[in-house]
Amino acid sequence: MLGDGQGDLQAIATVAVQDLATAKRFYETSLGLKQIDAQGEEAAVYKAGASRLVVYRSQYAGTNQATAVTWNVGNELDQVIQDLKSKGVTFEHYDLPMMKREGDVHIAGGTRAAWFKDPDGNIHSLVNS
Repeated sequence: MLGDGQGDLQAIATVAVQDLATAKRFYETSLGLKQIDAQGEEAAVYKAGASRLVVYRSQYAGTNQATAVTWNVGNELDQVIQDLKSKGVTFEHYDLPMMKREGDVHIAGGTRAAWFKDPDGNIHSLVNS
């Protein structure tokens, strides 16, 4: 059983990439993550708060058309967007039901979100909750 009934088990996000060296430059330089482990030329493991993000080589990289990783940045959303844009990250704009957009931020009720892609097209989301 995956759940311990308390929600205390950790999940690890995994993102498939074609070129690990290119991905590592993006995740370390653009996103500012620190690599904490590696599996040779096949994968890199990054610290992401109390979680881990595994970036691994796969022939299926970039084929997911939905959000792969969500980053909860709280009240820092606007600052994180500006920081990432200053590092060349481009934000995606979507027409989503019941959401309005202000610049790069999509808003629904009290939730504010922005999406960007890594070099392989994997979709990342920043949220304020």
